[in-house]
Amino acid sequence: MRSFYLLLAAILPALPGLTQASKRVADLGIRIGVLPRGAWNAITDVPGVQVGHTTLVAGDSVRTGVTAILPHAGNLFQQKVPAAIFAGNGFGKLAGSTQVNELGNLETPVVLTNTLSVPAAMQAVVQYTLQQPGNGQVQSVNALVGETNDGYLNDIRGMHVTNDHVRQALDGARSGPVAEGNVGAGTGTVCFGWKGGIGTASRSIPASLGGYTVGVLVQANFGGVLQVAGVPVGREMQKYYLSDRLNNTPDGSCMIVVATNAPLDARNLERLAKRAFMGLAKTGGIASNGSGDYVIAFSTDSSLRIPHQPIGNTLNQTLLHNDAVSPLFMAAIEATEEAILNALFAAHDMKGRQGRKVEALPMYKVMEILKQYGAVKE
Repeated sequence: MRSFYLLLAAILPALPGLTQASKRVADLGIRIGVLPRGAWNAITDVPGVQVGHTTLVAGDSVRTGVTAILPHAGNLFQQKVPAAIFAGNGFGKLAGSTQVNELGNLETPVVLTNTLSVPAAMQAVVQYTLQQPGNGQVQSVNALVGETNDGYLNDIRGMHVTNDHVRQALDGARSGPVAEGNVGAGTGTVCFGWKGGIGTASRSIPASLGGYTVGVLVQANFGGVLQVAGVPVGREMQKYYLSDRLNNTPDGSCMIVVATNAPLDARNLERLAKRAFMGLAKTGGIASNGSGDYVIAFSTDSSLRIPHQPIGNTLNQTLLHNDAVSPLFMAAIEATEEAILNALFAAHDMKGRQGRKVEALPMYKVMEILKQYGAVKE
């Protein structure tokens, strides 16, 4: 069965329709915010960032996976990056978060999976780190693993994610376009009552303000009242939390990963993470009682890397002034909003555990509503 999973994970991203490139927000003429998108409109627009997926679909009830985000391609443990975490609603299992906030740095890739597979992913990330060249004497690793609960469609109690699946996502991480929708950690997720998934987007800051990039990747598995570019799509469709037509809970969680090449320390990265949460709110998310909504933010600026074995007792760093971070805040809000929408737009219908079926967001209806509100051109 393990070999079947690995084979399926390798071929799924290449199958027609899975990346749904034609259904991204940008391709439909929908404008989110005012800042320009990056070349790939993905978290990988931030120099050095790589993303890998392992997608597990088997039988009638395995619908899960792993998504790995690498801040740089080197030895992250030996060359840590500044990082911070903001818990919008702490109903979740973001393992490793306290050390990140205590020390202000990240020493492993960020791995996303399902709730009950966090322990397996932790072990895999630890082993991955210990086996890297140069880490032969390491005796403590702070793996950072986040999750959402995909148990509506996935046999989550079966704990189907293995060490090999996590390693495949880590080893397969690449720059360039990122597969979205029913892939990786988003394989079995549900968002606003429709099929959720992985989504990503980016924004570029004008050269006069530094020319920095902010990229976001989300694992969308939450609820509320869907809005698209400010248009009340969920209300118009009569499918939203507390409506008669949607009995599903708004619980489930959203993991948001924010990357930037701007020279920010942990303090301003936490401020950046807080703004990303505003992007979730703009899509209509309500951070319900049972929704674990976290933002992980890190900087890839090479001059800010923190050596595991410092040469001296001080660090000489050049940081962006507080007065210069507002454009990054806006970029994080816009990219998060669009990343969540991309997750919805790229997803497709899925049938899973106990014969349950979750339909993809009906794009023809969405476009009709957006046209009625003047959000897109006829």
